[in-house]
Order: sequence, then structure tokens, then C-alpha cells
Amino acid sequence: MYATTRGIAGEVLAARFLRDKGYTILSSNYHSRFGEIDIIAVDGPYIVFVEVKARSESSFISPREAVTKSKQDKILRTASLYMRAYPSNLQPRFDVVEVWVADRDPMIPLQIDHLISAYEAGDLHAAF
Repeated sequence: MYATTRGIAGEVLAARFLRDKGYTILSSNYHSRFGEIDIIAVDGPYIVFVEVKARSESSFISPREAVTKSKQDKILRTASLYMRAYPSNLQPRFDVVEVWVADRDPMIPLQIDHLISAYEAGDLHAAF
């Protein structure tokens, strides 16, 4: 399975998962000169910047391992630009949604894990 197909499927499944949890999706695939944020959503008092990582069931590494400090920095810079462009009183939060999909069909979710406040904007301490 191609990583791009799996990635797109993961983002669709993650957005559905977040909507089912009551989140309001504001944007997807938001781009800046620094990078991309997969999903931007509202959860109560939070504006949530979500990185989605999908892996097939035969993968040897967990999706969360792909959210490196470098990736976090790019998301933080992009989120900062978003907040300047769209001012809000909401508190920013940085989540990761891990999506494990079937090898035979990337639209079949096997497991979805939501890591709330997966890392901080300040010291970038990972919560995983």
C-alpha cells in the first residue's frame, strides 16, 4: 500500500473520529511556509492542532514515533501563523491521532488512538 493512500485514509478516518467525539473541524491540510497541519479543530475551550499518523497493521513502528521534535517545531510555527491569521480566544493544544489500518484496505481502521496534549508549545516535552 502506498504511504500517500494510507495517509489520506488516516486523515479521513481521524476527522471522522474527532467529529464523533464532538470536535468541530475548522480546517484540514492547512499549509504555511513552515509545513502543514493535518487537522485544526475546536474542542470546548481549545483550538486543537492535530497531527495524524497512519500505519498499516504490519508496521514495526508506532505512528507516534514519526512525530519528531523537528515535526513538532514545524507544526508549532504553522500554528503560530494560523493564530495570527485567525485570532481566537481559544487555548491552543497539540494532539496526535494514531490510526492503524488494515493492510488490505486503508479505509478499514483497526485502532485509533488520540493523544491529547501530546506535546507542549514551550519546551516541546513529548507526552509519549
